[in-house]
Amino acid sequence: MRSSGVATAVLAGLFAVVSVPTFAQDAGQAAEPAPSASELPPVEVIQKKPTPSPQSATSAAPKKQPVATAPAPEPEIPVSAPLVPPAGSNEGLVNAAPLPGSAIPIAKMPRGVSTMNAGDIERDGSVIPQELLNNRIPSVMVDDLQGNQFQTGIQYRGFEASPVNGLPQGLAVYQNGIRINESFGDTVNWDFLPTNAIAGITVMGANPIYGLNAIGGAIGITMKDGFMYQGAEVDGRVGSFGRRQVAVQAGARSGNVAIYGAFEGINDDGFRDFSGTEERRGYADLGFKGTGAEFHLTYTGASSVVGVTAAVPEELLAFGGDKRTFTSPQITDSKMQMFSASGVVDVTPTMSIAALTYYRHFRQSHIDGNISEFEACDDLDPTAGLCTEEGEDIYALGSVGTPIDLTSYEDEVLGSIDKTGQDADSFGVSLQGTEKAKVFGFANQFILGSSYDHGRVAYTASSELGTFLPKYVVKGAGITLTGEGDEASEVTPRSLTTTNDYVGVYALDTIDLTDKLALTVGARWNYARIEIENTGEPALDDLNGTNEFYRLNPSAGLTYEIMSGLSAYGGYAEANRAPTASEIACSDPENPCIIESALASDPPLKQVVSRTWETGLRGSMATWNGSEHFDWSAGLFRTMNEDDIIQIADSQQGRGYFANAGKTLRQGLEASATYRTRWWQAYATYSYVDATFESRNIFINENNPNVTTECDEFGIDADDDDATCMEIRPGDRIAGVPQHRFKAGVDVWVTPKWMVGGDLIAASSQYFYGDEANLDAPLSGYARVNLRTAYNVTEKIQLYGLIENLFDSHYGVYGTYFNTELAQEAAGADPSLKGIKYNEDNARTITPAIPFAIYGGAKVRF
Repeated sequence: MRSSGVATAVLAGLFAVVSVPTFAQDAGQAAEPAPSASELPPVEVIQKKPTPSPQSATSAAPKKQPVATAPAPEPEIPVSAPLVPPAGSNEGLVNAAPLPGSAIPIAKMPRGVSTMNAGDIERDGSVIPQELLNNRIPSVMVDDLQGNQFQTGIQYRGFEASPVNGLPQGLAVYQNGIRINESFGDTVNWDFLPTNAIAGITVMGANPIYGLNAIGGAIGITMKDGFMYQGAEVDGRVGSFGRRQVAVQAGARSGNVAIYGAFEGINDDGFRDFSGTEERRGYADLGFKGTGAEFHLTYTGASSVVGVTAAVPEELLAFGGDKRTFTSPQITDSKMQMFSASGVVDVTPTMSIAALTYYRHFRQSHIDGNISEFEACDDLDPTAGLCTEEGEDIYALGSVGTPIDLTSYEDEVLGSIDKTGQDADSFGVSLQGTEKAKVFGFANQFILGSSYDHGRVAYTASSELGTFLPKYVVKGAGITLTGEGDEASEVTPRSLTTTNDYVGVYALDTIDLTDKLALTVGARWNYARIEIENTGEPALDDLNGTNEFYRLNPSAGLTYEIMSGLSAYGGYAEANRAPTASEIACSDPENPCIIESALASDPPLKQVVSRTWETGLRGSMATWNGSEHFDWSAGLFRTMNEDDIIQIADSQQGRGYFANAGKTLRQGLEASATYRTRWWQAYATYSYVDATFESRNIFINENNPNVTTECDEFGIDADDDDATCMEIRPGDRIAGVPQHRFKAGVDVWVTPKWMVGGDLIAASSQYFYGDEANLDAPLSGYARVNLRTAYNVTEKIQLYGLIENLFDSHYGVYGTYFNTELAQEAAGADPSLKGIKYNEDNARTITPAIPFAIYGGAKVRF
């Protein structure tokens, strides 16, 4: 009973933490087979005598994969969800719909599916969920618009799931059946997820059953509970760039009750100036299981302060190295709490009912130092006030009509600090029934479900006058700006409340027409109502408005078992994405917004509709004794979007607007192969993603020096007579999407206690954001090698090490453009930049990737 006592003590300590929940679990441990209700067995650590065998997947409930040791005994499958198969496996179960109880074999999914389980996560060693997906899942890559590893987004088949407001979000992301795309901009805050608490991740192609935003695909994240994990673990790590982190997890079960908790605390100074990060995140689960029924109460909490350093001019990187940043401060401060209650009950031997309800509170503030186009109204008289380049007056808030006295700033370079904030409350309920009775003698699974999600957000945005210090740091002057003219109104503070109501009703049926052929048909009806209410200046009441969107999205597909271990699939799906409140309120090119805000009354945006075709093959082979496994898959996909929404950058740094861009196409292929033996395993994946515009578009673009055609030649009336416009033609590649992506890795058990492994990640070139017409040379591709090793000192103590970017490759992961003239002026505030000269023909800025980094740590299991 000793380990049980330790786990209980650890859990008690975790629940005592006040600021953020502190709970965790280990990929290398699993629960013993379920005892009877009368037994109270001791909690045992499932890190028994180590033997050198990676996890294999030979059944619908594959074993979990530990680090550098043999797989643990197979845990029981909870009623609520299947155990997620390991990466690369084509065997096992995945949920066909958002709620539990809908598990179906991967072989019967008529679309591309990729998975990774807790063993894969532990072996990878990353504490950044996005990197986990980037390392193993085909067609996934990380994009870094903000210059901080913890605030990156992921891109799957050219569709985004990012924490950045301003990127159109094309993936639906679920945590234990709860849609976690945030209310205001459908953003996804990956850094709220404690990685040690993740039991598995499933990534699939476009699937309307998962509701809004599933136009490019859906990602389901399953968290651990006390029925899956029993024991306790403490994991400490230190390393490059001031990394200090600790992770704790513990789980215990007594009869029909189980409890689990996880916590991660991370501090990282970052490899660039002003890029420090502080992360606190945790997860807790209290579960109850009886005959044919299971219920869970969960809590997720997170707090983060992240220094985002964004892209840097190429000349500045060459002049000062990768540490340099371009305009600071850029700090994002976020807090989140989410509570949920869920349950699944077997009503009959063939029917189950699942229900879920949740409440989520999300608060975030963002400050962003920027170059400004403001200037003194009269160069000879600093008391004449502050004006836009067009000569419109800008005033201090509360002093409209009184010019701002710039006498104290005569010798300073002016800038601005843009501030945005949101305080969001959301809740939702879902109900789903699954019937598995035969139909006319055919095996069948029928799912009927519905969901309701409500969000209410208080949003603010403002600009503060600032002056530049060295290192492009903007110091606030304490003067909040406001204006009255068309251009000056860009800085007028905004305060608004948005309310969104999302309703979904869906049905899905999979029937075995023969013992080899399965047919899946389904549909989901989505309704979205988005209301915007101005709560600020009465003059801005034209922001008020209500937008409604609705659509019925069908899907159909077939799977066929060609022979044992080889199957084919094909399917068609439609899905839709409603414009978010931030996009609806910021779609006027005449009134560009702070990227993180909604600042103008605008032309209405249309919803995005996608139509996806997929087809492919899956194969799985194993030796007679199960000691060797080979899994592979290859598939083609084609997704056509209508009325796609893109973000257009304004010449004023940090501002832009949204617009429908007609049709866009994302098509390509995915292939993966995984080989496992008792002593080693290897994998390789390749994806080709061709993302293009299929409609002609003309947008104002003043920062890309390759855009030279004046807007009046296209018949576009711009405020600036010299403004240039970019013509996007059908076939032009979408910015930020590499066509080729290759990943490969190997893990070798050198001895029964020692494992070494590594990964290669490579991507081809991508076009800069702001070069959608493909006029400039693209951002170069890259290749990166990571290494890892782990050694079990004893059955309960493990030492490990990680190396990121082994060969210290220097490359960019994101590129866009800047205003060279204003940047040159701001450089005058830094004596160390006296020698820098920005070339007006090179306005490219790049986010550099992390250089060589090494980390080491120890895990202690109880």
